[in-house]
Formats: sequence, C-alpha cells, structure tokens
Amino acid sequence: MKETTMSSLLPKASPSAGAAVSLENLVRTFGSVRALDGFSLKIEPGEFMALLGPSGCGKTTALRVLAGFEILDSGRVVVDGIDLSNVNARKRDMGMVFQSYSLFPNMNALNNVAFGLRMRKQSRSVRQKKASELLEMVGLADQAVKYPHQMSGGQQQRVALARALAIEPRVLLLDEPLSALDAMVRAELRDQIRQLQQRLAITTVFVTHDQEEVLSMADRVCVMSRGHIEQVATPAEIYARPSTAFVAQFVGISSRVPVKLSGQEVVIFDQRCPVRSGESSSVTGAADALLRPEDIAIEVSADGTGFVTRKSFLGAMTRLVVQVGDLSVRVDVRSDVGSDIELGTRVQPRIVARDVLVAPRKEVAILDVDAPYRPPQTAD
Repeated sequence: MKETTMSSLLPKASPSAGAAVSLENLVRTFGSVRALDGFSLKIEPGEFMALLGPSGCGKTTALRVLAGFEILDSGRVVVDGIDLSNVNARKRDMGMVFQSYSLFPNMNALNNVAFGLRMRKQSRSVRQKKASELLEMVGLADQAVKYPHQMSGGQQQRVALARALAIEPRVLLLDEPLSALDAMVRAELRDQIRQLQQRLAITTVFVTHDQEEVLSMADRVCVMSRGHIEQVATPAEIYARPSTAFVAQFVGISSRVPVKLSGQEVVIFDQRCPVRSGESSSVTGAADALLRPEDIAIEVSADGTGFVTRKSFLGAMTRLVVQVGDLSVRVDVRSDVGSDIELGTRVQPRIVARDVLVAPRKEVAILDVDAPYRPPQTAD
C-alpha cells in the first residue's frame, strides 16, 4: 500500500497558521492495559493544550499517538480535517521536545538546531541563518558554537526547543520538557516557552504531571484518568470549578468533609450550602464535600468547634490545619493574620464557597497522621 504523506495532503503553512487537531475515539491497549479508552479531544488552532494526570493515565500515550510513534487499535488522528492515522511520524510536520533533551553530542548548538533543515535539503546558508535566528529567539545567540556537554540543562532544553521550531511544525509536542530541571530554571523556561508559543501562535500539546506548569501555561487543560477524560476546561475553571471528585483531589488541595444531603443542599459546620451542578447533583445517600482551603474561613473564638493543629507559611498566605472532631481540614489565611494564630487556638470554621462539589462518601483520612498537636487538657 502506498504510504500517505503529510506533504501530499496539506499545503505548506507558516507556524503562525496554527493547526486544528482532533483526536477521535482513540483506543490503544498494551496487553490487558487499556492506555486510551475511547479518548476524544479537539484542540483549536494556535491553542496551548495541556494533558495532565497521574502516571499511567494515558497522557504520554495520547501524545505519542498524535506524533505517530504509537499505532492505534482504533480511532483517528485528524489535523486540519485530514486523517493522519496512517501517516509516518517523520512526515506529520510535528516538532517534539522530550524530557531528555536528545541533542546530538557531536554537534554544536547551531548545527543541532539546523539538523531538521538539513534533512529537508535546505541550503547551508538558509540553515545557518534560520538556526541563528532561532537561537537568538530562545536567548542563546552567544552559545551557538558550544556543544551540549558545555551547556547547562536549561540551555540544552532551549536548544531542543529551537530545533523543534526550526522545521516550522504544524503542531508542537512537549513531553514533560521541564521535569529534569531545577525549580528556578524550570520557572524561567516555562515562561519563555509560553511567550514563544503565543508569539508564533503554534498549536501546542504539552504533557506534564506538574500542576503549577499547567496552571501557569495552558489555554485549556485536559485532566485524564485511566485512559479517559475527566474534565477539559481553562486552568481557572479546572481549579475553581472541578467537575469531578478526581479533578478536585488531583488538581490543587481539597479536604473531604462528611456532609448531610438535603435535596440540592448540604449541611457543613451547621451551615446550609447549595450543591454544585453536574456530577454532584446525582449523588445520593452518604456524601462528602470537597473543599478548597480558600472555601473555608475561620474566626478565632474561645467557643469554636475546632482548633489549629498545624500552620505552614506559604508567602502571602499561611495554610492552617484545623481539627474539627475527628476531621482535619486545610484553611488558607493571609499571612499577616496567620502570624497571630498559635497552635491550639480555638476557631470556628464556616463555608464561604458559593456552592460545593459533592462526591459519594468514603473513609476520610485524618491529615495529621503524625500525632497532631492537641491543646492541653484543663480540669473541669
């Protein structure tokens, strides 16, 4: 059978064109493991889409299927309306940046960036000019003659990014490109990647397990679990309005609080709160509310039903752990307020969220498993 090629299907486009990507009902199995289980996702032209989830959720498999490195059991990969499911990975016009840099050790930075252009039979002058421009774009113009072993990890990853962009890909694929870097370099490079992506308006798919990267970089986030999608939304919506208990617990911090259901309301800390629409509205029987630290406020009170067992300084905010009966909940307060709250302080919690996400009841683990602080007992 004659192989279908990307170049025979699509007109050549600049990276600013941005490709529409549609992953349709993807199924990929490895033995008895169903890595992708009817996975479907649409990515808009020029969009920065992040795939987020725990190890084994299928996010890397989805990226490799899109790149052409994995063969589908069923489903389609469609780019700008053209089915590329049978197109060889080398001919999909996609640039990929890996976690492990994958630079050629015998080539300097300039030649590493120019490599893809050389494979496309570009003239030496064109290769050198474009590679120089891209190194300048990623802030490495002065590193052009250096070899990978002479550069830091962050510099090597920027060279890898420039190399992926050199071929003017229709889609840029990023497979946990920052996970091997230290925190400061990672923060700097994620900002640079985002700025470049916005400047070039290139459709980008980014795989990571780092929530901070996702919340600061993506236009939309696809949260995955066991080969399927839990929620696709903007970072702000994923955090503030998670649609499932899995999303609420995987993205950010949530405390599970046993509640009493009363129609479409729950009672928490003797306070009535509406149940969030969606998955929550179908929950019946014993239930838990999933609360973000900012969903709960506290008031210092000698008659309070809870007391502070732990405090962690987080800069502008201080996170408190408040024990209420057998339950521990996390509460964020401004650090100028938190500095005056000592361990053992009696407080009264209250809900400040406009509605709450509810999930079927499960055993709630006490957060302070390492012998939480308890206030001294006083004689009656």
